[in-house]
Amino acid sequence: MKRFVLARRASIAGVFGNLFLLIIKFMVAFISNSQAMIADAFNSAGDIFSSLMTFIGNQISSKPRDDVHNLGYGKAEYIFSIFIAISMFYVGIKLFYNAAKSLFIPVSYNFSIWLIVVCIVTIIVKICLFLYTRMISLKVNNLLIKANAIDHRNDCILTFCNLIAVLCAYKGWFFVDSFVGIFISSWIIISAVKIFLEGYYVLMDRSIDEETRKKIIDIVKAHKEVLRVNHVNATPVGYQFQVNLTIFVDGDMSTFASHEVANKIEKELVKLDFISLAVIHVNPMKIEKNK
Repeated sequence: MKRFVLARRASIAGVFGNLFLLIIKFMVAFISNSQAMIADAFNSAGDIFSSLMTFIGNQISSKPRDDVHNLGYGKAEYIFSIFIAISMFYVGIKLFYNAAKSLFIPVSYNFSIWLIVVCIVTIIVKICLFLYTRMISLKVNNLLIKANAIDHRNDCILTFCNLIAVLCAYKGWFFVDSFVGIFISSWIIISAVKIFLEGYYVLMDRSIDEETRKKIIDIVKAHKEVLRVNHVNATPVGYQFQVNLTIFVDGDMSTFASHEVANKIEKELVKLDFISLAVIHVNPMKIEKNK
């Protein structure tokens, strides 16, 4: 349960941190009419929504398995991640259109020193949120926390680009503001697609990669009683997998002994961070004995 408690704290910190940034960004964006700052403000609004979805998804996925959901509620994380992706994609497309239009139909842009102040404050807040969530992600294996940490890091980069646009505006190069707005909105769109695909793959029961499969097979084959391994299947259940496989043992081995081997292997496999449940089917194999 520790991973869910820490994820909840990280999501709450993200909500309040991004809410503060949203308010000051929209205030300055309204005064200056900066396309880059408007895009950055909407990005903060998206971050608030993401943190809220993370909080709700984390609350649901933290529920233990029961008679209704035998494999637990882990996939809730990915259902809510798709909600986040769709909202991010919509915002990104709308911002991209507005920023691109401003290249051909220039809008008035009032430079303000507060644009620089807001950028610097945003970078400081985002660095603090990044360091906090990264510290938590190193303690527990939670994809939502890792995603939040990456998002905070990306926001630092985006706001730094916004700061460059503001400094260029001070020099009179206002067209840079539109280009940065396009860059930020494009970043939001690309991030939305990546989040959507990650959730989609899990919900479509995408299996483990070949390297992970080999790692599982090596653990199983380390037991000398196992003569062959077949049908290694893995189904995602949230951030972990349920693994099913078949082992072949000497047909002369007693049923009790063969299942003891299977039990030992199952216990070893569930010690891996990415496996929540291991189910092993035992098949007998006829061995030619030397006379």
